[in-house]
Amino acid sequence: MKKTFLTIAAATVLAAGLPSLVSAQNSAVTNAILNQRTGLLDKARTDIDKAIVNEKTSGKAKTWYTRGEIYQSMMESPIYSKQLQPGEGLQKAFESYNKTIELDSKTGEFGKQAVAKMDGLYGAAFNDAVTSYNAKEYDKAIASYKMASQIKPTDTTAVLYSAYASEAKQDYAGARASYNKLLGMNYKSVTLYSRLLQMAKQENNSAEAAKVLKEALAAYPNNKAFMLEDLNVSLASGKGDDALGKINKAIQADPKNSNLYAVRGSMYDSQKKSDLALADYQKAVELDPNNFDAQFNLGVYNYNRAAEAYTKASKMDLKSYQVSGKKLEAQGKKYFESSVPYFEKALQLQPDDKNTLSSLQKVYFRLGRTADSERLNAKLKTLK
Repeated sequence: MKKTFLTIAAATVLAAGLPSLVSAQNSAVTNAILNQRTGLLDKARTDIDKAIVNEKTSGKAKTWYTRGEIYQSMMESPIYSKQLQPGEGLQKAFESYNKTIELDSKTGEFGKQAVAKMDGLYGAAFNDAVTSYNAKEYDKAIASYKMASQIKPTDTTAVLYSAYASEAKQDYAGARASYNKLLGMNYKSVTLYSRLLQMAKQENNSAEAAKVLKEALAAYPNNKAFMLEDLNVSLASGKGDDALGKINKAIQADPKNSNLYAVRGSMYDSQKKSDLALADYQKAVELDPNNFDAQFNLGVYNYNRAAEAYTKASKMDLKSYQVSGKKLEAQGKKYFESSVPYFEKALQLQPDDKNTLSSLQKVYFRLGRTADSERLNAKLKTLK
């Protein structure tokens, strides 16, 4: 009898302990974990959503970490992902892991695991963005890039690609915001400034363009493209001396740029510095025989020297002409002859350029090449 009583007593103690054990197993978090492990993610989601609003479980890192895993699993499932709104799985998984780290720190049991999970979320967000971009679904791409940037706030790649997506949909305000955000993150690149500059020019915003150009030159003082842009601004504004200083600096940075010498030659021409202009035109042609402007301007240089010689001879009195007039005309003829190869090369490069046709036609006429002169004159009439 005594033994039987002890057995019954023991059973009573065990039975008394059962309700608390069953209660723990049936808690929302525990059920969520069990359903997740058995693949019932819809039920796991229902359980964990209850747990995060329950005052007893909402403040625990384990609750939020479990929620993150469930939503991430649903997002990655071809079946359960259909039960989520676009981007919902990614957003809620991120929120959950972020909350886990907040509650547990990055070194806690669940916080450490949440940090590792974040890397996977970033990759998923970025891949979603690329897929959407390639499908030309730019709004979706931008949303995913922003999500990736939210997951890794110090990462610049997602912000940069978000700017590209905004440009692709011609949302220049959005693109500019992303580029400026990058500047605020101390990210700088020639491409970034080039795009900001191009957008400002497309919008005819000269003040913004000047601001961007100033910042670009401060960051990349020896960049050829920015230096040339700055030079063009000076030329357009008529600031000759300022432009000359800038073009000299540009030539130092890019000494094999034929166009720079051609432009400086034109500037010297306008300042009546013929010898300096000639040297620059010759250098431009040396570097690039197909530089139309340099070829044409060399033709003009020789043409003008020829015209000066003939004009001077025509104004002489008879006595002076008999002494040196013929010599001046011979000199003028040589200059006309020297202009021909330059004008012919320029015409080869741009066959319908009226200025070249007209100049060469006159040279042919002065040299007695009547057939060539008439041929070019006939072509000029067809272009009028």
